[in-house]
Amino acid sequence: MVFSVWVRRVQEEPSHNDGTRVLVDRIWPRGVKKSDAALDDWNRDVAPSTELRKWYGHDPEKFDEFSKRYHSELDTAAGREALQRLRDSVRGKRLTLLSATKDIDHSQAAVLAKMLDGS
Repeated sequence: MVFSVWVRRVQEEPSHNDGTRVLVDRIWPRGVKKSDAALDDWNRDVAPSTELRKWYGHDPEKFDEFSKRYHSELDTAAGREALQRLRDSVRGKRLTLLSATKDIDHSQAAVLAKMLDGS
């Protein structure tokens, strides 16, 4: 199945052309009501481990190493299963990965989008 992947902040207003909306954070974002998020799924298992997330601390200088470590986490049985669940959740031609991070370009959602785009 081929679909396009978008990355957005969960705090942004949902768009009519978002397609399937999936939150890819391990913990629920503060200040966001579940009813306002307009999610199709919340895939916590595809998010980085708590240890990796804390190590990274959303420091853009660590992004390349974060990406490598995150890829390693996803290259496990549990990681592959979570990725497959994410792929299987897509209905249609567009997947929008949501995260609460302020720097969406240096987030796990950006890493996932690059992995999934065109898969």
